[in-house]
Amino acid sequence: MRKIIDGALFIADSHYPHHGDAFLKILQKLESGEIQTKQLFLMGDNFDLLFGHNDYIQTFSEEAIVLLQTLSQTLEIHYFEGNHDFCLKDIFTNMNVYARDMQPVSFMLGEKRVAMSHGDKYETGVGYDIYCKLLRNKTTLTLLKPFEKSIINHRMQKLSQKKICHTFHGFEKRVEAILTHYADADLVIEGHFHQSRKLGKYISLPSQACQDLVAVVEESEIVFKSL
Repeated sequence: MRKIIDGALFIADSHYPHHGDAFLKILQKLESGEIQTKQLFLMGDNFDLLFGHNDYIQTFSEEAIVLLQTLSQTLEIHYFEGNHDFCLKDIFTNMNVYARDMQPVSFMLGEKRVAMSHGDKYETGVGYDIYCKLLRNKTTLTLLKPFEKSIINHRMQKLSQKKICHTFHGFEKRVEAILTHYADADLVIEGHFHQSRKLGKYISLPSQACQDLVAVVEESEIVFKSL
């Protein structure tokens, strides 16, 4: 089974470029060597909107995309697609890209079996599942291409004004329900919820956009910190 190594870096829910440039700055520091890691986990929604099979959407985040493509030549990168960034394999050809239907993915952290996912896989409802199947589909995205600029421009404008940082009241109950799908895992790591909390074996990663934090593995423990 794949292993999470000491010094691994986790970045979740950056929502770049609409919610700050912290994601871009970390990528620049990784390229310059100011920040060093051998293993990078991008846990989804790192881009506020990015999907494959479309060139126009890439123009909004071109600098970060090029940096990731460059970094992936020498750095082990695992990208867990989120609900804002999907169908990425044709953009990031040198990465390990995990679509929603491939998640969760299991790794070992020391002696612990860790299950990892963006966080929108379980307890989301049938309607959301159908929506995801339709949207994260090459045929759907291809059919929309004649209208791509008007649709994408409208969506990007809406996303730029969206408030994404909230306290999730009743989060403990949601986690309890999610964990029923992870009975075999010793540790669960997800993003998506922007909560930056640890509840038993469940780790809700900080949102880079909301808490301006990432997670780093130090002596086989997940630590939230600012870089």
